[in-house]
Amino acid sequence: MLDQVKTDIDSLMAEIGRNARAAARPLAIATTDQKNRALEAMAAEILANREAILAANTIDLANAKESGVAASFIDRLTLTAERIEGIAGAIRDIAALKDPVGDVIAEWDRPNGLHIERVRTPLGVIGVIYESRPNVTADAGALCLKAGNAVILRGGSDSVNSSQAIHSCLVAGLKAAGLPEHAIQYVPVTDRAAVGAMLSGLGGAIDVIVPRGGKSLVARVQSEARVPVFAHLEGLCHIYVDKSADLDMAKRVVVNAKMRRTGVCGSMETLLIDRAVADTHLAPLVEGLVAAGCEVRATEEIRARILNLVPATDADWATEYLDAILSVSLVDGISGAIEHINRWSSAHTEAVIAEDPAVVERFFTEIDSAILLHNASTQFADGGEFGMGGEIGIATGKMHARGPVGVEQLTSFKYRVRGTGQVRP
Repeated sequence: MLDQVKTDIDSLMAEIGRNARAAARPLAIATTDQKNRALEAMAAEILANREAILAANTIDLANAKESGVAASFIDRLTLTAERIEGIAGAIRDIAALKDPVGDVIAEWDRPNGLHIERVRTPLGVIGVIYESRPNVTADAGALCLKAGNAVILRGGSDSVNSSQAIHSCLVAGLKAAGLPEHAIQYVPVTDRAAVGAMLSGLGGAIDVIVPRGGKSLVARVQSEARVPVFAHLEGLCHIYVDKSADLDMAKRVVVNAKMRRTGVCGSMETLLIDRAVADTHLAPLVEGLVAAGCEVRATEEIRARILNLVPATDADWATEYLDAILSVSLVDGISGAIEHINRWSSAHTEAVIAEDPAVVERFFTEIDSAILLHNASTQFADGGEFGMGGEIGIATGKMHARGPVGVEQLTSFKYRVRGTGQVRP
């Protein structure tokens, strides 16, 4: 029986791969107008079907609560009328972006008269594997379409009803614009074997895999994938508060960075404070976090100054809490902050709160995370906040895509060389 199930899933996934590859060809040459009409129609369908989407989400939420998952997980899974408006708005923002396909990135002439252009092209077929966030269904589908790519979406079992309801709206938008309905496909089974099939590349159908989820999912993808991967393993985000920092600004930024939404990958997980201002800055920052409902885990040095804090261990510096929990340490200025971040960071997002330009310059130069911020919350680590219309995820690797993965990052390039009869001697 198990062998039959595996055979059925393999057959299903092979068909999905073939359909995606066939859809990728007309998508690569689709006009900007066609793609934008599809995106606008998708946004309209999502708004028109909001009640059906909310009803599907209610089922997913009930199942999640019954299984006893964390509050941060529930927050990522939850859809509201306002969030559905945001999903539709994000699709329209993507429609308003410049079409990257065909964009000339660079051009130059050679002494022999050849004119060379480097031009953006679609990647082809993208596989997106994600957990719990139904909005990723819309974000990923819309971004891939704008960049001229077909996409295969495999959401988690926890959000399957919500994601399928959103996906049906995306397909309706494709049909309305005369684009192939298989340009955006949703894997209709929750069996983990479907993930394995995608990681194998579906017989050459998939060009790139983008995982978006927890550490175990991303680690599996990076370990087993037989195609290139755009991924981040986790968001161990830091903020360093320098002795030159404005205290009121620091309090405002730090509380927002941790508590605005604790379950996002841009949420601060470690706060570093310059030891030189421990007497003036430490207590107000910690008290502000505690007042906002955050559990603070601190070094013994800090606990000697502020009572009733949880002891921090080495494991805390390596933990992405995705919850209202934060680890705090004092460091010896910018040098100590750089040393700590370079040891423990996952290369996702870090911020410095400082008025000293020399400190900011060292922070930006000596830390090599994908996103670095000055005097701003780490919660801005988001493609929409970057003006990219949305993102599939934040890539922390150093090849091709890094930081928010938006429409430009979902393209490759080719060279066009124009001559007048030149031959090589």
